[in-house]
Amino acid sequence: MAKKAETIVQMQKNFLFAVVRGESEEAGYEISKAVYEGGVKNIEVTFSTPGAEKVMDRLSKEFAGTDMVVGAGTVLDAVTARISILNGARFIVSPTWVPEIAEICNLYTVPYLPGCGTVTEIQQALQAGCEIVKVFPGGVLGAGFIKDVHGPLPQVEMMPSGGVNIENMDTWINNGAWAVGVGSALTKRYKTDGADSCREEAQKFADRLAEIQGGK
Repeated sequence: MAKKAETIVQMQKNFLFAVVRGESEEAGYEISKAVYEGGVKNIEVTFSTPGAEKVMDRLSKEFAGTDMVVGAGTVLDAVTARISILNGARFIVSPTWVPEIAEICNLYTVPYLPGCGTVTEIQQALQAGCEIVKVFPGGVLGAGFIKDVHGPLPQVEMMPSGGVNIENMDTWINNGAWAVGVGSALTKRYKTDGADSCREEAQKFADRLAEIQGGK
């Protein structure tokens, strides 16, 4: 199986994406490892984390051969995307649609999930070879956005980021989400209770996902 296709299959199988925003390189690493141990296996290390590329490099080496899929988030330009890929990132996520990032990701056969909030942006991303787009900001657009877009564009896969929590995850899934991204809900107790709290919150999401998928 081609590299890009293999990554996409594993990401969809993992389903949950942890959007990791650490206040330091060590915090980014610690949070990433904890949520993986809790059951959230797609790790999106954002560039709002100092030394984000070092976190990716560390994780990609330590967890090579496992079902962890390490990627980069908050990627704003092609240079940052290339830095991420060279440090082990297997997917690239941005808050907006950036054609230049799509080009560099295609060159390295790495999936690019651009943040899209309109049907026009989604069509442009599809034309540039993006198979999955990030619905952002998810909390503003709502789960119905996915169902509505699937009317004219049933072929596009969409992952919401922002606004996803334990209580509404089933709504997103039932509206056709390909996967879901979870951020602050995983780290809300990190400052007071440390990495163990991230592991516990990740386990809650993994358990809830199993319930939802088991009920289908």
